[in-house]
Amino acid sequence: MKKNKLTLFIFIALIAGIALGYILNVNSIGFYNQNILNADAKIKSIEVSIAKSTDTTSIAYTQLKAEKKANSKIKKENEDIREKKLEYFTLLSDIFLRLIKMIVAPLVFTTLVVGVAKVGDIKAVGRIGGKTLGWFLAMSLMSLVLGMILVNLFEPGRHMKLSLPDHLVNTGIQKAAMSVKDFIAHVFPKSIAESMANNEILQIVVFSLFFGVATAAIGDLGQVVIKAFDAIAHVILKMTGYVMNFAPLAVFGAMTAIIAKQGLNVLNTYAIFIGEFYFGLGILWCLLIFLGFLILKKRIFRLVNDMKEPAILAFSTASSEAAYPKTMMLLERFGCKDKIVSFVLPLGYSFNLDGSMMYMTFASLFIAQAYGIHLGFEQQISMLLILMLTSKGIAGVPRASLVVIAGTIASFNIPEAGLALLIGIDPLLDMGRSATNVVGNSIATAVVSKWEGELKEA
Repeated sequence: MKKNKLTLFIFIALIAGIALGYILNVNSIGFYNQNILNADAKIKSIEVSIAKSTDTTSIAYTQLKAEKKANSKIKKENEDIREKKLEYFTLLSDIFLRLIKMIVAPLVFTTLVVGVAKVGDIKAVGRIGGKTLGWFLAMSLMSLVLGMILVNLFEPGRHMKLSLPDHLVNTGIQKAAMSVKDFIAHVFPKSIAESMANNEILQIVVFSLFFGVATAAIGDLGQVVIKAFDAIAHVILKMTGYVMNFAPLAVFGAMTAIIAKQGLNVLNTYAIFIGEFYFGLGILWCLLIFLGFLILKKRIFRLVNDMKEPAILAFSTASSEAAYPKTMMLLERFGCKDKIVSFVLPLGYSFNLDGSMMYMTFASLFIAQAYGIHLGFEQQISMLLILMLTSKGIAGVPRASLVVIAGTIASFNIPEAGLALLIGIDPLLDMGRSATNVVGNSIATAVVSKWEGELKEA
């Protein structure tokens, strides 16, 4: 009953946030939004003129620099006023997300150590890990291919007739051309304290695996550690229950701020892209549920129903991390063994972001279409494989999907300035991606539990 009440309150907060955000956008925030857009357009135009200028000592060049500075100041002043007016709403979601981040790292560490130590045998850990990564690889590939098929079918970049940003415009998104060395450095921690402080889930997972296997290897002495960590994990889960009571307030604040800033006008301009992307997410959900049905049978529908609350939470806050503790609790209640949940779920947050994967091929090819750049089948497959590799392990990076896309499209001579087409609507798209990531990881955990014979009746 309590769970249903919380889900209801989160849903009410979601609707109330959208309504209030729209009212604020129309009555007060819209004015500042327009000033920001005007200043931003002028800055981009000036940047193009500056880039084309050959004489940096001329009066015209100096004037352009002064105009850019003046418009940057106008943009910054209006952004500051907008943020000030929405400060109390963003504060609600910020506090909640901070509390969640406070919980996630120690929760992953304690539960994974206990889970691995209970498995005991390093061969068993390898077996579970192999099945988990095999599923993740298959789902990632499926998501990328689906995005590629849909964007070629719909061709939103050609049909939307958007005014294109100049090739020389700076989007402010840093490229992530992650080399093998960078990836290895990102996976293996040099300090567990630093990993915990930065919420580097993948690094915490690596340390926890070593710690758990070592704990199991020392036999009876390790039982003391297992009991202590098990108790700590239960304490943290109890804390999670307290923190989740603030979820409706966080959802209300986050939705109000997003809609007040973005407005509903953006839905008109980008209706085709947003509609087709969410249609794609709907197909991806159906595929995930169908594959889950092949293994879990009718229980898959119960699982998806159970995941309503964390999915709505992830959607509203545009953060799948916000839903992590609740997802873990509900999976154990569903019947998944704690040792499987604590192993598969953290890995999923780095390797199994289904919604984000579909977005990467969809968005990359959309930008190519918008610029009239034709990519052949071989080039699209190459892009897909590059995205498959570069997307792993950077889940903690802000705007991670855009960062990966920036690094990938540069390899195919697609203007990075095209990212400017997506930056404005990215928060709205991120909501759907985050909810999909939660559902994808929940199904993955249940499937691996079933394969291991560790899925019991709830």
